[in-house]
Amino acid sequence: METETLAMAQEIDFSMLALFARATLTVKLVMLLLIVASFWSWAIIIQKHITYRRARAQAGRFDRAFWSGEPLDELFEQIGPDPAGSSQRIFAAGMMEWRRSHRDDGALIAGAQSRIDRSMDVAIAKETEQLNSGLSFLATVGSTAPFVGLFGTVWGIKTAFEEIAIAQNTNLAVVAPGIAEALLATGLGLLAAIPAVIFYNKLSTDSDRIIGNYESFADEFSTILSRQLDA
Repeated sequence: METETLAMAQEIDFSMLALFARATLTVKLVMLLLIVASFWSWAIIIQKHITYRRARAQAGRFDRAFWSGEPLDELFEQIGPDPAGSSQRIFAAGMMEWRRSHRDDGALIAGAQSRIDRSMDVAIAKETEQLNSGLSFLATVGSTAPFVGLFGTVWGIKTAFEEIAIAQNTNLAVVAPGIAEALLATGLGLLAAIPAVIFYNKLSTDSDRIIGNYESFADEFSTILSRQLDA
């Protein structure tokens, strides 16, 4: 009997494709959902890595130009009112409000400093929203994928026990395929969740650092304009 059981078990295909093909419709849907979530998570991770690297490079180039001693008006004329870089857009928002705050006779309209600060805060908020877009999806996948996979496993085990009861046979060849199919769902859930959690934490930290640099630049730029207002 043991020899016959082992022979039957060896004939069973335990590859991932075979396990997926033998799974029930519900478990298949769970697996497909987890696979799509995993691919989508990796797409966001790669896109954010490229975006953050570009943002740091653009900020570095603009900081060098800003602190080069070139007059701010000339720097603004070079980049224009709608620049490509995030730091440049924050700078442009402050400069445009600075220019709008001057009357035709050259005098400043009251409350210029607060309007300039608010303009740059709005620009920073827009950049923050863009930098953080997609991170909530990573957090959702990281927190829910294991439970979705567990649901698939529970459903698969339930189906496996039903098949065992119908066959009235508990040997290895009958039990192993159903349990293996069910456990594959949990494995896919962890496969989707672990990278999502790791890179969510990393990308959130990178985003906070970039945004912190934007806020520091806005404070420094506001201080420079404040000196000119006082003068």
